[in-house]
Amino acid sequence: DAGRIGVSAELMGLIQEAFDQTLVYLKERTQFGEPIGSFQALQHRAAEMFAELEVCRSVVLDALSALEERRNDVPSLASLAKARLSEASKHITNECLQMHGGVGMTDEYDVGLFMKRARVAAATFGNAGFHRDRYAGLDGF
Repeated sequence: DAGRIGVSAELMGLIQEAFDQTLVYLKERTQFGEPIGSFQALQHRAAEMFAELEVCRSVVLDALSALEERRNDVPSLASLAKARLSEASKHITNECLQMHGGVGMTDEYDVGLFMKRARVAAATFGNAGFHRDRYAGLDGF
């Protein structure tokens, strides 16, 4: 379970950095003489990602705290964190890549690398489906 929590923490850092780099890109890239970050549709997508990041951060910190304190709910929280971060990493890296456009997959930007690494990490120690089932089983469902 420590490994699962560790991978979840790695995913948290990965999606946070992808999000931060995307915010910088939204401020720098211009279209029609305006930064693309001024477009309301992209602002809504960024706000949704921010909210998802905050939920993920809370889940990972709770799992890390449980591990450090050697609490009985470590297995449950490890699966919760892994399931949540596996799904969120896919969604957030996809969104970041979309906001960068085709240039996001080039070597010039790290977003494509983050997306690829997120896919591998999400499958490590069990994918989201495995951990949703495990979490439900551990909690008596």
